[in-house]
Amino acid sequence: MNPILVISAGSSFILALLHVWIAWKGAPAYRFFGAGEGMARSAERGSPAPAVLTLGLALMFAAFGCYALAGAGAIPPLPFQAPVLWGIGSVYALRGLAVFAELVMIRQGRAVAPQNPWFSLAALLIGVFHLWGSSLGGVS
Repeated sequence: MNPILVISAGSSFILALLHVWIAWKGAPAYRFFGAGEGMARSAERGSPAPAVLTLGLALMFAAFGCYALAGAGAIPPLPFQAPVLWGIGSVYALRGLAVFAELVMIRQGRAVAPQNPWFSLAALLIGVFHLWGSSLGGVS
């Protein structure tokens, strides 16, 4: 079993649960997690669209977790497992690279929500773990 991919899977499942909580919590959570004022206002008006979109993201993160578990050897292999795992790791890592731009913006005195660099750093670390776990071999 590949422990790095087990950790990666756990991270994706935590993100899936977080998105379910965000959809349940509504506008304040959309604002805090940077979904945009439009999403928050739409949720306040009672539109189902923000929750549907957020729950779709939760399903995507759950699928990411399943692929990591399959790559770890904890569950049976999934279709296109190796390229999908590399893609998942790349998506997380690319999202996480925003941390460098955010730190530059902070250094320049520009407005950045204080939680954003932490979110980006978390995405970068999760991406690195997916890529590292995928490179350890046994992922096919």
